[in-house]
Amino acid sequence: MSLPIFARRDALKLLAAAGIAWPATVQAQTTQTQQQPAPATPQPTARFAYEDVVRRARDLAGLAYEPPRPQLPPALTTMNFDQYREMRFRPERALMGQNNGPFRMQMFHLGFIYRDPVVVNVIRDGIPTPVPYAAALFDYGRNRFERPLPVDLGFAGFRIHYPLNDPRVQDELISFLGASYFRFLGRGQKYGLSGRGIAVNTAGPGQEEFPIFREFWVETPAADAGSCTIFALLDGESLTGAYRFTLFPGQETVLDVHCTLFPRRAIPKLGVAPLTSMFYYAENDRRSFDDFRPELHDSDGLLIHSDTGEWIWRPLRNPKSPEISQFADRNVRGFGLMQRDRVFEHYQDLDLSYEMRPSYWVEPREGFGDGRVELVELPTSDETNDNIVAYWVPSRPVEQGQTLTFAYRVVSTANEARLHPGAYALNTYRTRPSALGSSEPVPANAARFIVDFVGGDLEYYLSQPDLVQVVPTAANARITRTFLVPNTQTRGFRAAIDVVGEAGQTVNLRAFLRTGTKALTETWTFPWKVE
Repeated sequence: MSLPIFARRDALKLLAAAGIAWPATVQAQTTQTQQQPAPATPQPTARFAYEDVVRRARDLAGLAYEPPRPQLPPALTTMNFDQYREMRFRPERALMGQNNGPFRMQMFHLGFIYRDPVVVNVIRDGIPTPVPYAAALFDYGRNRFERPLPVDLGFAGFRIHYPLNDPRVQDELISFLGASYFRFLGRGQKYGLSGRGIAVNTAGPGQEEFPIFREFWVETPAADAGSCTIFALLDGESLTGAYRFTLFPGQETVLDVHCTLFPRRAIPKLGVAPLTSMFYYAENDRRSFDDFRPELHDSDGLLIHSDTGEWIWRPLRNPKSPEISQFADRNVRGFGLMQRDRVFEHYQDLDLSYEMRPSYWVEPREGFGDGRVELVELPTSDETNDNIVAYWVPSRPVEQGQTLTFAYRVVSTANEARLHPGAYALNTYRTRPSALGSSEPVPANAARFIVDFVGGDLEYYLSQPDLVQVVPTAANARITRTFLVPNTQTRGFRAAIDVVGEAGQTVNLRAFLRTGTKALTETWTFPWKVE
């Protein structure tokens, strides 16, 4: 199925519905006895709504999938990243500025790896109108083309600007570019991880698919609007979908997502509210890398709020081979990929500012039930690859002909410690246990894990640390020693756990701090593959 093309007659209908007339010459003759017919009562124009996208998605699901086959000029498909970056939308041509509201929209040019054209519509007074491509909308920088680009080229995506950090400056707030990817920012943040509309068969079973947003509709916000609404039509080999994104910019920008999905066929694994990030190395994963920077990552851990009320923290890794971790839950309350480490000295990158990358926290609203949070970690040899994916998987199989509805909220935050009142795990280290003071040799398959817990009520107990205990567990391993000491540098506690495992086994470690029967911290968990 090809994308809908708006012909001239469609434009006439849209203009007529908006009360705009095309020039015409009208001649009429009347006599004294001839009466003019009474003008017809204008019919109200139906306003574009989410239900229109749902209907489109349902109809599309009944047709065979046709992948996009764009015929782009070679000059666009062969360009590299630097050449693509030269093509910039002219800010003075930004859309949605007619009513002097705070939001502006700019388009992304096709080229480089972004080769699938999308239709972008602007909704004004309830009527959607497609944005036509024009080369004059862009500054092409140092790029030069032998032939003019096609007049019907289309766009790769779009972004919305807003005075997020300064009332006088339009900052990029959210962008949709490539497949179903999007990313957005809160105040004082810089781009890092991304969200996706849906994940299909990520890390198997079956071939992973990347459905695309084929068409967008963006409502023109009022002059005093504090939010912006975006509709999107998803199309893929295994499913179609309708999406409504409502964006609330601020210190912590919030994106409310509502989607209705129509599977074309059974889907072995559906990943809902997927997040994609990068983890190269950090203090808990210090393989030898030839780089002066101590840490490199967009996110350093997965945080989960389970249905039982337990908070679980799982530090990220750059594994030697692909690994999948699953966290089953009856009705998960929230999950997200976090960037907890906010100290510049831990990164030492003056350009990329890893300490300012946002954390994305997903809060289910409806449609989530029995299922699991799944974390996929892929090996990467540099910082340019997104090698981390997290999403929620329903326990019930997805069958052809179903209608699936999900609603959730994604919060972009730089202060994820405020999500729960308890203390949290800030740092994770791994080393060899020490044999000092003991006649027993250190076993070959032994490791010591050191975890810094901070925040919550821990500072209260620093004057009497014996009231605090570390509670560790280890599957497929033997815990030989634990100790807990106050950490005056972090105003928390440092826990150490010595573990012995069997070669080739994967040891699942868990630990938290408590006083009496009261848990003081989240549960730290870490998989250790014994070598």
